[in-house]
Amino acid sequence: IKGIITNGFNIKERHYGIDIAAKKNEAVKATLGGIVIFSDWTIQTGYVIAIQHKNNIISVYKHNSSLLKEEGEIVKAGDPISIIGESGEQSTGIHLHFELWYNGNPVNPIEYISF
Repeated sequence: IKGIITNGFNIKERHYGIDIAAKKNEAVKATLGGIVIFSDWTIQTGYVIAIQHKNNIISVYKHNSSLLKEEGEIVKAGDPISIIGESGEQSTGIHLHFELWYNGNPVNPIEYISF
C-alpha cells in the first residue's frame, strides 16, 4: 500500500510492525506470493489477514475494513488481499498495521521492503 509510516517497529513496546496511513478504501496488496493462513476478525486488531511465504516468512496485515481472500487461498505478490480500515479496539484511525515474521520472530519491515 502507498502511504506514510506513522508508527515504527519497536520490540520494547511490543509494536511488532509498522503503521501506514493511506487513503480510505485503498487496496492492501500481498507483499510476496504465498498461501493465506489466517483471514478473520479479532477484537483487538479487527479484520486480519496473514500469509505464509517461502523461506519461513509470514506477513500480517491488521485493522482492515474488509478481507478479500480466505484461508487456504494462494496469492501472488501484488494481489489485492484486503481494504485498509480502522477495525479493532487497538486502531487509531484509518491505517494498515503491517508485520513481517521470519522463523517465528518479528523483524522490522523497513529493513526488507521500500515503503
